[in-house]
Amino acid sequence: MHLEKLTIVGAGLIGGSLGLSAQKRGLAKQVAALVRRAQSVAECQSLGIAHNVTIEAAEAIADADLIVICTPVASMVDLVKSWLPIIKSGAVVTDVGSTKKQLVNELTPIIAKTGAHFVGSHPMAGSAKTGPSAARADLFEGAVCVVTPGKDTDSNAIQLVNQFWEGLGSQSIVTSVEEHDQLVARCSQLPHLLSSVLAKVVLSPRHVELQRQLCATGFRDMSRLASGSPVMWRDIVTSNREAILGAIDEFAEELEQLRGMITADSKADIKSWLIEAKQVRDEWRSPDTD
Repeated sequence: MHLEKLTIVGAGLIGGSLGLSAQKRGLAKQVAALVRRAQSVAECQSLGIAHNVTIEAAEAIADADLIVICTPVASMVDLVKSWLPIIKSGAVVTDVGSTKKQLVNELTPIIAKTGAHFVGSHPMAGSAKTGPSAARADLFEGAVCVVTPGKDTDSNAIQLVNQFWEGLGSQSIVTSVEEHDQLVARCSQLPHLLSSVLAKVVLSPRHVELQRQLCATGFRDMSRLASGSPVMWRDIVTSNREAILGAIDEFAEELEQLRGMITADSKADIKSWLIEAKQVRDEWRSPDTD
């Protein structure tokens, strides 16, 4: 694919990586980035995030063939509403938000008023690091990107979004917003919350200082996700509340079973439980590839 103009809104880790990758792979004649703060313009330009970096929405959004929204989920709807007079008819708008049902239901009719099309998407790629300085041109290579169109989404718009993510080196998978939100609650959002719980419990100030000194590689790896943006994750949790509550209930049930085995000092059951966990994990990804 080769777009005349690609606009990225928000040039943090994800948006910045999109800009670098799209330029490297020649996906657009012009790559524009819309940022919120004036001081971000110089930083993004020095990093080569886009051909043109601006704080002016009219300059960035006008004439764009594809607009990718890379801002926190909670701000997306209000941003789009402010662009309605300048979105080109026939343009395609997508996003990188971690929750989809609420966003797709709200943005689809709003964007349709302009003659443009909205197609939800969510690249399963990221890092605990944030900001444009963390951006990488290879961030999406080999990653899965979930595309979540609505029931009446234009087929050509869906095809364009699929081609865009595949052009970045990702594997594009199309599913419903409901299925996306349920699956991602388990495999992405629950792990982040569990990492945060682990950090709070282990590093609580009520423990002696030696507790912190004994934390090594295992704890570091398990708690890494807790370093993510609290504001971003607050918005993710509140926008996918029901699915996350369901995932927490599943986890709590499994943890309660383990607690019962330990309470009963059932060595055989504990061993079987650990073997099952190792098997399903190793079937998903061999330890040799980590």
